[in-house]
Amino acid sequence: MTSGTPSGRLGIGIIGAGRVGPVLGAALAGAGHAIVGISAVSDESRDRAEAMLPGAPILEVPVIVERSELVILAVPEAELGPLVAGLAATGTWQAGQLVLHTVAGQGISVLAPALAAGAIPLAVHPAMAFTGTSIDLVRLREAFCAVTAPTPVLPIGQALVVEMGAEPVVIDEADRAAYAEAIDTATSFSSAIVAQATGMLADIGVESPGTVLAPLVRSSVENALAASVSQVHSERKGPEAENG
Repeated sequence: MTSGTPSGRLGIGIIGAGRVGPVLGAALAGAGHAIVGISAVSDESRDRAEAMLPGAPILEVPVIVERSELVILAVPEAELGPLVAGLAATGTWQAGQLVLHTVAGQGISVLAPALAAGAIPLAVHPAMAFTGTSIDLVRLREAFCAVTAPTPVLPIGQALVVEMGAEPVVIDEADRAAYAEAIDTATSFSSAIVAQATGMLADIGVESPGTVLAPLVRSSVENALAASVSQVHSERKGPEAENG
């Protein structure tokens, strides 16, 4: 692992140059951490890595793990388990190394092979839709991130989220599947409804239907979220009011 970072700063390696990894890397680099390398296979992923993390070395996965104090696994859920296990089988994980994955539906159990090698497991999922561009850095400052970790190192995961500019929300290991379902429901429903509505307006000749609907969609979602928050507060106060 790297040892030349200032006190409190980490040498960060990113595995996966999709829409999420480079953005989180850029956010943490902005907080003073050092990017030691990122893996990127396709031309598109290489371009994205260069745009978000200019000058960051593009390295092979084992080299990234070897050089990093914090390894971010920003890969699809289907690839996560085999990747972690494969690196464990080759003795690549290192004791004391932070290993963070970004899959919504998985907690830290998927990182068990890394934990067995002495690594410190963290599951952090930003609850936002990524574009893989600098726009996400702004959106991240308004986002929440689900954090799952062993109790002794939970503050580390929370601190990393704060350094990204987001707000941490602790999700228990047993609740990750329900959390992921909620995220998927909100994302899929929003996309489907907007696509249907813009299609209707396009069919009757409205130009730029997305622009026309944007204020309506934003205000409707904000009103719905505000109403849900009010309802939750009322439900929580109900028993207290009865007891009072």
